[in-house]
Formats: sequence, C-alpha cells, structure tokens
Amino acid sequence: MRRRERALAASDPVMARLIAAAGPCRIETALERPPFETLASAIAHQQLNGVVAKRILERFTALYAPAEFPEPAAVVATGDAVLRGAGFSRAKIVALRDLAAKVIGGVVPTVAEMHELDDDAIVERITQVRGIGRWTVEMMLMFHLGRPDVLPVDDFGVCNGFRLAYGLKGMPRPRALAEFGVRWAPHRSLAAWYLWRAVDLARENKLPRAGRAPRIALVRPRAKPRSAQRPKAKRSRKGRQRTAA
Repeated sequence: MRRRERALAASDPVMARLIAAAGPCRIETALERPPFETLASAIAHQQLNGVVAKRILERFTALYAPAEFPEPAAVVATGDAVLRGAGFSRAKIVALRDLAAKVIGGVVPTVAEMHELDDDAIVERITQVRGIGRWTVEMMLMFHLGRPDVLPVDDFGVCNGFRLAYGLKGMPRPRALAEFGVRWAPHRSLAAWYLWRAVDLARENKLPRAGRAPRIALVRPRAKPRSAQRPKAKRSRKGRQRTAA
C-alpha cells in the first residue's frame, strides 16, 4: 500500500499534497463475503440512513437463524408479507428476489469466478439485477474484492473531493473526471479514497491549498424555473413604480 501511495503521489502533485495531509490509506476489504450478502445489504441501504438499514438487516437475518445470513433459495421461498415485516419496501422485495434468482441462475458470479473476471465484466453481469447500478458494483469491487483501479466517477463524495482538492468552481462532469483520472491508473481506487478524505480535510480546515485549477468540463448549474424568478417591477409614464406583475 505504501508503494502504491508513493506511485500515486508521483503521478500528480495535487494528489501528493493530499496524501501527505491525509496520511496512510486505511481501506479495509472483506474478501470472503459472499456476493449475495454484499448485494442484499446494498439493496437494504438504498435511500436509507445507515442506522435504519442496519435494523432492517438485523430483522431480516433473524428470520433465518441460526444461519448468519440467508441463502438465496431461502429468500425465494419467503413470502412477501414476511419480508415486508422485516422492513423491506415492495420495490426492494422485488430487487431482493431478482438478486436471489440471478445468484442461483449464475448471472451473479461467485467470489471464485470474480477473481477470474475483469472489472467491466463483473459490472456488466451484476447490473443485470433489478435495482443494482454501476455505483453499487464499483463499491463491491473496491471494498469486497480489493480491486486497485476503480474510479467511481458518479460518486458525489469523489466528485466533491476532486472539486475541493483541485480548486474547481463547480462539480466535474463524470466523463471529464474519468479522463482526468487516467493519470492515476493503476491506482484509481486509492485516488478515490483520498478524494473522499479531501472532503473530511476541508471540513477540518486542513485541506492543502489548491494550485491552478485544471481545465475540465463542469456540471452546469440548473436554471431556476420561471415561476421561481422574481418578477420585474413596471413603471408608469410618470416614473412611479407599479405593483410587480
């Protein structure tokens, strides 16, 4: 990891300052966690805060005690009312069942199979599951498979960290960030981790001062709807101001 940090720092002076300020990387991976457990947990966390999602998962796993986590076939055999009682919404129950079916059917690869596949192949197969998008699979690649060269350009924290660290006036477009991030290969997972830390450092007023901002395409701010714009006041011929239209 220290060699990777040095290589990443050598590729980019801004990243070098960020690494020096944030300190050694502390990415933790869970290499032996089954894909079904990882992805079912991701479905539970969608659009919920961590505390609520954790409680739902605790009730869910308790249904299948003494097993630490249910097998896909057991979930397929569980009625909707039972899963609803654990706290899953109807949409998440559909996603959970689709995940279980695709694990059983071999669409979702096993951990052993994933070690034989490249990142794009894993993304292509797992995003066939209802409710599972690219970002979810990228998190799995980084934190459960330990893949070293993943840059989640649609992640808000990564984009915001890049904005802060590089002194941009707005958020980078995902495609532009992907093109800029080529210089960090083959250590883009590490770069993403440090961009997340940039947000923490900015909050603590410890972020290194950015140099000249790179020329990169930014996300355009959304225009305000006409109804939200303040109407202009009209004036009479005598110069008196009338009531705004």
